[in-house]
Amino acid sequence: MTTPVEQERTQAEPVAEEGASADSPWMTLVWNDPVNLMSYVTYVFQKVFGYSKDHATKLMMDVHHKGRAVVSSGAKDKMEADVAKLHAAGLWATMQRSS
Repeated sequence: MTTPVEQERTQAEPVAEEGASADSPWMTLVWNDPVNLMSYVTYVFQKVFGYSKDHATKLMMDVHHKGRAVVSSGAKDKMEADVAKLHAAGLWATMQRSS
């Protein structure tokens, strides 16, 4: 005879659905600010992400003209680390789930 607790543990739990959404891609956004020079933002993108000068410049121009740019994407924990690195460099960065 099994107890109700044992039966509950053997049944499928809806946690799997939440786990699937946690695995969906995330992205790191850098936002325009009135403080940092464009050359500094380009430098940070090169140093933090290893981007070429041309790619870093393109992203910086997106930040400057469009107000933001997606600078990285991937797993949630990786994007959290990227945001922390960008904050440490003085940039305004956030993360959000990719659509």
